[in-house]
Amino acid sequence: MSDGTERRAGSGEADRPERGPGTTAVWAGDGTCAHEGATVPPVFHGVTFAHDDLDEWRAVAEGRRRGHIYSRNTNPTVEAFEEKARALEDAPAATSFSTGMAAVSNTLSSLLSPGDRVVSVRDSYGGTNRIFEEFLPAWDVEVELCDTTDHAALEAAIGEGCDVLYLESPTNPTLKVVDLARLSAAAREVGATVVVDNTFATPLNQRPLELGADLVLHSATKFLGGHSDALGGVLCGPEEPVRDAFHVREINGAALDAGSASRLLRGMKTLQLRVERQNGTALRLARWLEGRPEVAEVFYPGLPSHRGHEIARRQMSGYGGVLSFELEGGMEAVRGFLAELRLAHRAASLGSVSTLVGPPATTSHVELSAEERAEAGIPEGLIRYSVGIEDPEDLVADLEQGLEAV
Repeated sequence: MSDGTERRAGSGEADRPERGPGTTAVWAGDGTCAHEGATVPPVFHGVTFAHDDLDEWRAVAEGRRRGHIYSRNTNPTVEAFEEKARALEDAPAATSFSTGMAAVSNTLSSLLSPGDRVVSVRDSYGGTNRIFEEFLPAWDVEVELCDTTDHAALEAAIGEGCDVLYLESPTNPTLKVVDLARLSAAAREVGATVVVDNTFATPLNQRPLELGADLVLHSATKFLGGHSDALGGVLCGPEEPVRDAFHVREINGAALDAGSASRLLRGMKTLQLRVERQNGTALRLARWLEGRPEVAEVFYPGLPSHRGHEIARRQMSGYGGVLSFELEGGMEAVRGFLAELRLAHRAASLGSVSTLVGPPATTSHVELSAEERAEAGIPEGLIRYSVGIEDPEDLVADLEQGLEAV
């Protein structure tokens, strides 16, 4: 194992005085690969790293000494990104992946063996749902998916036996909220590992580890990077399970490249500014949409009308930059609405500085059939709307233009 996991435990940052999240987003990790006084972490594009001394080389290869050998394993720029993510989640350790789905799949692979049992929610991201429905059963892993908002059913499923409890909150794309503290406590009683996908909330709006989760992961492509120009994923948590996930990743080869890590590092410096803006704009748009006759229902945990609002108030410090809403008229109404928007990219993904919008049929749940989406409670007239940092008044006017076409 050529990891040198001591680096993932903090690189000295944990010993410094507690800082605010904005300061952490700017400064954490930047010193791990400082060079020639550069104030921005350099991009180490090199694939391999030379060692003149054989004993030193061996010590690095065995993880007994800090250093790098091969960028599929570790890389200085990637290490800086991992440290910034670790600090933002206030976790003991972190490791990175080439994409968010690589983070999900490699983490589950590191935790599960044939004969194990996973409990999760029906509203997981479409790609994650495919892992639960197709891949894990083929590997002789039992999966039970429960109604996302039925906490009693989830607790009962956990009590019947559970090795991994996998949760998302808020969910994609209907923004359902699960009580992370309550379900983590139930999982702890049976010795299950709790994994939470915190992509929608970000570390600024929600801290799953403080609520009892064991591991937290992100598609860093989304809010962490924030500019839709870099793919990446990250897992944060205790050293041992993070080290296990790293080992699976380094062998499977789903490594984050240095160029993407550099762009993610740059994006994370403005994370607090972006998230605060997006929180405020999303809440304003959600309230405005609730009053429109063209809209059947608005899904946003910041609204008192949202089923999970009280839970969200307890476990979130902000409600996030993504909302969804169902149009009267189904997919044809969606088609007409999208055609009139001028300040939103009709595109997949979310969490960007520019607004991104689309139906689950072409974004989060394109992998599912219309029947499977309906079974998951995702209407064909639903629109997922990821708020950018544009002026809120302009986004309201743009939405109004689209709704008038409907």
